[in-house]
Amino acid sequence: MSYTYDYPHPAVTADICIFSIRDGALHVLLIRRLVDPFRDSWAIPGGFIKMDEDLIEGARRELQEETGVEGVPLEQLGAYGAPDRDPRERVITVAFMALVPSDQMVLAASTDAADARWFAMDDLPPLAFDHDRILADARTALAHKVTNRITETASVAFQFLPRKFTLAEAQAVFETLKGEPLDKRNFRKWIAANWDLIDLGEKTSGGRHRPAALYSVDL
Repeated sequence: MSYTYDYPHPAVTADICIFSIRDGALHVLLIRRLVDPFRDSWAIPGGFIKMDEDLIEGARRELQEETGVEGVPLEQLGAYGAPDRDPRERVITVAFMALVPSDQMVLAASTDAADARWFAMDDLPPLAFDHDRILADARTALAHKVTNRITETASVAFQFLPRKFTLAEAQAVFETLKGEPLDKRNFRKWIAANWDLIDLGEKTSGGRHRPAALYSVDL
């Protein structure tokens, strides 16, 4: 397929923000660039969209090629098109995001990525291009979705809990995603109103705290 243009046109890339909870803290998946520009710098996984593929298809392909991760449900975050965001040429990127359990992934860097690694959101390295802005926007979007809009992203939060969990454990996960403390009473009303919590009629035992009711969830 050939293309002819009477005016300059930008290239298009896809960048993917993959979040997970590891050791009780929010992490993001980053790759270390193998090529210029920003060689050896850390970046969000992504790359150029081919002329014959859809945006989401290109995002999935780039994620798999650079990190080995596949089968992740991606949600479009937004577009970024500052004229000087890429020193190579005029590049517009469409960013995607997802929240996934990291223990279900085996990372394997390839193509133009020298490494793929999880980083805590409160301890990020300097990032290539405008990826700090994209990642900040994705973090804000994630926090909003988790507590204000019932989506698949919020449902994934329960995958970070044991099969039997206390409401305090659930609140801790949602606070990690939100990035701030949540009111105990309001949280419990909210979670009960939006998910089918099942009271197992069991309580925790041992430890220094009072026994707490155990629940499961019907997603």
